[in-house]
Amino acid sequence: MEPNRESQSTSAAGPLTRQLLLHAGLALAAGAALRAWMLLHWFEVYGDPLVYGGIAKNLLLHGHYDLLKASGIVGPTLIRLPGYPFYLVACFKLFGMENYFAPVCVQIAIELAGCLLLAAFARTMATGLRTADSALGRRAFAATLWLSALCPFTASYALRPMTETLTLFSLALAMFAMAWFWQRPGWPPALIFTFAVTFCTLLRPDGALAAIAFAPVMLLALRKRPNLLASARMIAVCVLLALAPFAAWGWRNWQVFHVIQPLAPRLAIDPDDKPNLGWERWMKSWCLDFVSTFEVYWQIPGETFDVSTLPARAFDSEAQYQETAALARDYNAGGKRITANIDARFGKLADERLAAHPWRTRIWLPLGRLADMWLRPRNENLPVELDWWAWSRHPQQTAVSWALAALNLLYLLLAVAGLLLRPKFAWPLIAYMILRSLLLLTVQAPEARYTLECFPMLFVLGGVALAAWVGRSGKRPRSATAK
Repeated sequence: MEPNRESQSTSAAGPLTRQLLLHAGLALAAGAALRAWMLLHWFEVYGDPLVYGGIAKNLLLHGHYDLLKASGIVGPTLIRLPGYPFYLVACFKLFGMENYFAPVCVQIAIELAGCLLLAAFARTMATGLRTADSALGRRAFAATLWLSALCPFTASYALRPMTETLTLFSLALAMFAMAWFWQRPGWPPALIFTFAVTFCTLLRPDGALAAIAFAPVMLLALRKRPNLLASARMIAVCVLLALAPFAAWGWRNWQVFHVIQPLAPRLAIDPDDKPNLGWERWMKSWCLDFVSTFEVYWQIPGETFDVSTLPARAFDSEAQYQETAALARDYNAGGKRITANIDARFGKLADERLAAHPWRTRIWLPLGRLADMWLRPRNENLPVELDWWAWSRHPQQTAVSWALAALNLLYLLLAVAGLLLRPKFAWPLIAYMILRSLLLLTVQAPEARYTLECFPMLFVLGGVALAAWVGRSGKRPRSATAK
């Protein structure tokens, strides 16, 4: 009788050896040193962290989920899900009000714990390969741990009081629980998986993609449980636990704003705020890279609109340039606000551009924005100029950016190599990355951090590829062995 492959895979991993524990200790120490060095040199608090912090402060002081609005009035908000504000509430309670340094230090420890979870998951993936030997899983564990612990892209976001680090940890925990449940379906991995995907979604609405991509594996694993009633009970409990926080959040939003909003609005505005839909459509008709996001999209409204910062692709004709310049003058003269009239005129420009070039607006620009989010050097958190290609202006910074772009590409190529090996659990990882990329095709202003959530998948696939390559290169020919 052929032995059960699942048990073979599990046993092939074997216990953690002393050498593997040494690898883990060194990798985690190196990762901690990298983040400590970054923290010492680049720790700053601005932008979104202050939004989360403002909500957390109002929760602690007044017990209300409020935020200081642009009008200068503190009022209820729903523009951010409660996951990260409640994390800051706990940290402010423990370490002091508006102490943003402590939450970052906690985040660093959490991220390194996530690296360990990814390494354990990669170990399970590798031992499912047809060519697996007794050491392949251990090599995958070590390779994945080093790849994730020393990644400067994920490390740089651990320095910021934002959702990215906790999201990456939640994804790692979900992947680990998925593999555990596949091997031994039971309540502990099911509840851990439920917590991971729920918390991931409470941090950011797109966290729900993890449940969509990974839950089918859990359902398939239930075939190993002979008791259908017990399986149905487990599914019902996990679904109810996962939906309960969003039911409570949605009920609060209905009570406060009288809107049905169980997640967070796409444009991150409250129901009593006016959406600038014409402006949004106009941005979407030409915005292609993060430089435009930073220099234009994030600045308006509130800052001066300088038409000279716009690239040539923002105009199809001289008439469009003149109308855009007139809009900029009216906006600047009117208190740097997007009025209903200005928004309508931006919308008219967007409609003209869409009618003249529908393929460009609906196909090529979204694909270009997606490529920018996947392939740019990811230097947005580093002291490097955003126009990284301008060698004549800052050659040293351009060289650094090129090196970062090459490193980013290396992670992608390693992941592709790992996929070609067809390891266990490859398809849910692919599903997550595809779903996330399809979602990102809809954004109007690209940010490289939107693809950062795919890096846990790149780490484990790259770790499996490196483990398999080292295994093949380390094997001696039979003739040499015979001698």
